[in-house]
Amino acid sequence: MYDVIVVGAGPAGLTAAIYTSRKNLTTIVVSKDLSEHIITTPHIENYPGLEKTSGMELLQNMEQQVKNFGVEIVYEEVLSVKQEGKNFSVATKGKKYDTKTVILAFGKTPRNLGITTEEKFRGKGVFYCSTCDAPLLKNKITAVVGGGNSALNSALYLSSIAKKVYLIHRRDEFRGFETMVEKVKQKKNVEFVLDSVVEEFKGEKFLQSVKIKNVKTNVRKEIQVDGVFVEAGYEVKADFIKNLVKLDENNHIVVNEKCETFQPSSNKIMPGIFAAGDVTNGPFKQIVIAAGEGAKAGLQAYNYITESNISTDMS
Repeated sequence: MYDVIVVGAGPAGLTAAIYTSRKNLTTIVVSKDLSEHIITTPHIENYPGLEKTSGMELLQNMEQQVKNFGVEIVYEEVLSVKQEGKNFSVATKGKKYDTKTVILAFGKTPRNLGITTEEKFRGKGVFYCSTCDAPLLKNKITAVVGGGNSALNSALYLSSIAKKVYLIHRRDEFRGFETMVEKVKQKKNVEFVLDSVVEEFKGEKFLQSVKIKNVKTNVRKEIQVDGVFVEAGYEVKADFIKNLVKLDENNHIVVNEKCETFQPSSNKIMPGIFAAGDVTNGPFKQIVIAAGEGAKAGLQAYNYITESNISTDMS
């Protein structure tokens, strides 16, 4: 029986584990992997105290810090979280863990384009992590699909590795930071393909080209590429806890200012379940905010276990 199980190994989950372990609560982190959303970010320049780092480096440092505090990290996908009396059970494919409290911090997962041939070429030219797979395409022709900071970061990173990078976006303006847009524009080997969507991935065993359509002119063309990185945003896959805590219309976990969750379809607190980071309905999705929420969730879990400052409703 653990005091705390943290579901998710991103900035929110790892920070929560740091705080609960320092409060002498027996803690385990269970996650499919280190947050893919963060490790795909090659350049981080807005995390306090670190002038410049990468998502991979930041998370690996957090992971090591958690381990240094004696927290066990298990890399298995969580399949269910269930209430058992006043306690909870967290199940993976291989094991079941019992705990007094749960901190949900599993973040978001990459969104697919929904193209019929997308699955066929997954890992065979269609990728979702430029940091992980970009080295496979050194001096080759690549494309990035998306218009947010993740897509811009990916294009910027690939420009230093690939021979050519097409940046495909369905609009003529980007959702990402203007500073990032300007950095990408300065790269001579990046070509913007705007007002366009990918209709098909083509090839034999491996990806050879993408078929795109201009949404304004309906003109279609085919671009020869060796690889495509899909950066179409992220989604919260929270179906496994929808009967346990309250979700909003976007599948985000509804929390209050203390990172407490609510019972499904109710404004009553769900005792013992807390949530932090991108998985919640908070308005800003930033690493520093996720880390701060992780700290709050960890401290609130401690308060709950020690039976102090436990609120029972939204008021």
